[in-house]
Amino acid sequence: MLTIPVRRSTWQRFVYLGIGTALIAPFGTLAGFLAPVLEGGLGEPAAWTVAGVLCFGPLAMATGMLASVRDLEIAAVRRLLGVSLVDAAALDVQISWSTRWRSAGWFVAHLLAGGVVGALTLVLPPAAVSACLAPFASGEVPLGQLDATVPGGAASAWLVPLALLSPFALIYLAATACAILARLAPRLLGPSPAEQLAVMHRQALRLAERNRLARELHDSVGHALSIVNVQAGAAEHVLSDDPVFVREALTNIQTSARNGLRDLDHVLSLLREDRAATRAPTPTLADLQRLVESSRSAGLDVTTELTGRIDDVPQAVSREAYRIVQESLTNAARHAGRAPVSLSLNVGADNLELELTNPLAAAQPRRAGGGRGLNGIQERVTSLRGQMSAGPDGGRWRVSVQLPLHPTP
Repeated sequence: MLTIPVRRSTWQRFVYLGIGTALIAPFGTLAGFLAPVLEGGLGEPAAWTVAGVLCFGPLAMATGMLASVRDLEIAAVRRLLGVSLVDAAALDVQISWSTRWRSAGWFVAHLLAGGVVGALTLVLPPAAVSACLAPFASGEVPLGQLDATVPGGAASAWLVPLALLSPFALIYLAATACAILARLAPRLLGPSPAEQLAVMHRQALRLAERNRLARELHDSVGHALSIVNVQAGAAEHVLSDDPVFVREALTNIQTSARNGLRDLDHVLSLLREDRAATRAPTPTLADLQRLVESSRSAGLDVTTELTGRIDDVPQAVSREAYRIVQESLTNAARHAGRAPVSLSLNVGADNLELELTNPLAAAQPRRAGGGRGLNGIQERVTSLRGQMSAGPDGGRWRVSVQLPLHPTP
């Protein structure tokens, strides 16, 4: 949802009305300068009427149409009235005329509500005090700043209860005005269709980024855990016979666990949108040799064949290709044990061709758990508009991937 009501204290809402009172003052001052100029031709009542209509009508509407005024109003409504609105300033969207008219209507409503409540706040308390004192006075008693008087003496005693209730009535009026403004805010300051599309686009990008990070986490941490699992199993079998191998296996386990924890912390910090977190560089095919050495340390007999220049592969393709190789090696370590694995990488003029094979005869029974390896590879290949095939091929398990180096929309 784009607009969500949030509870705010009554005093915070009154502050918003106070802002309206302050904003209306310049327009009233301008009307005060304009009215005497018009008195010569229109007369005093008509001059003040025309000046008020001009200053509080077209001039206020024109002010409310300004994009900066709308942004400030949205910020104040979100903070003081407790209505969650789209932050228009954060969206690179052209403001339409319909949106400007809605913003102008809101600005005028804010001015009127603030002006009425502010004027009553200045006038009503002195008038209430004078009304309470009227029964004890003689003669006419002026009601504060109002151009009205009441007779003194006991005949004015009925004014005292009304005077005592007037502050509560003023508070109730202000609270009602705030409630009405809070209901109107989504209609007048809410997002336009273009802004709604921008918000949905931003949410879609955020979701896509989180899905990408989830795949990164699955591939990197899954690879590290597979190596840890293989090394731990091998060390267990030769624990008492080959202490040198056990020591080497423990070192590899420590390195793989450290790398997995680093990647896990990096991805989680991004998912928490921790902008202070250092964004570690995403591995690419330039890091392929380190990945192969890590797999060899887990017991995989990996042979590689590279044709072409890795440096010519675009960054996006290189990043995804690295993760595809990583996931393929992880699957081989998980399901084929110490079977020899052959990795072929060919960088052509238009495509990157990747092939990984291992003997089916050496395959071990399928372990429980996992199951998203090939799906993750397929998602990456599809995102780059490539092609993939995976399955048995003449006694070997074969994964073949073709990625265009310059994918077209």
